[in-house]
Amino acid sequence: MVYIALIVINIIIFFLIPHDRLYALNILFMKGAYWQLLTSMLMHANWLHLALNMVVLYQFGSILERYLGSLKFTILYVGGGLLTSLLTAFYIYYDSMRTQTLINVVGASGAICVLIGFYAYINKQAFKEMIISVLVMSFIPMFMGVNVAWYAHIFGFICGYCIAKLRILA
Repeated sequence: MVYIALIVINIIIFFLIPHDRLYALNILFMKGAYWQLLTSMLMHANWLHLALNMVVLYQFGSILERYLGSLKFTILYVGGGLLTSLLTAFYIYYDSMRTQTLINVVGASGAICVLIGFYAYINKQAFKEMIISVLVMSFIPMFMGVNVAWYAHIFGFICGYCIAKLRILA
């Protein structure tokens, strides 16, 4: 069960990797810190952030690993997560230049939104609910003053949906 291993890895990394801008996804990526595409997916801002992401990873991971098999699920999660991180890196580079602020992105939610987008394609009845879920998790916390990388959620959903639609893992 790869999804369980991913949960365990995220929990272990929460304790092992220092919360440092060298490992979060930020403008340093454009200066050669390419590992940030992966390390940022394994870091979380706090316990609540980690717990919420791992609950959703458990929900969709269990469904999609059974549907795809372990290898294809791993490719979807890691490959889709890396693609989402890359798109996010370009977005934060642009936004950092525009606002002159340093943006640090951490969390597995971009990769998890890949799973949600993939699921939304394969389960047409759940499409609207999945869109609403991603929008709620992206924007409601912002109204409560919580910093959320909403663009990573949107990029992840689109990546997952496109991977399913294009039958890349077929």
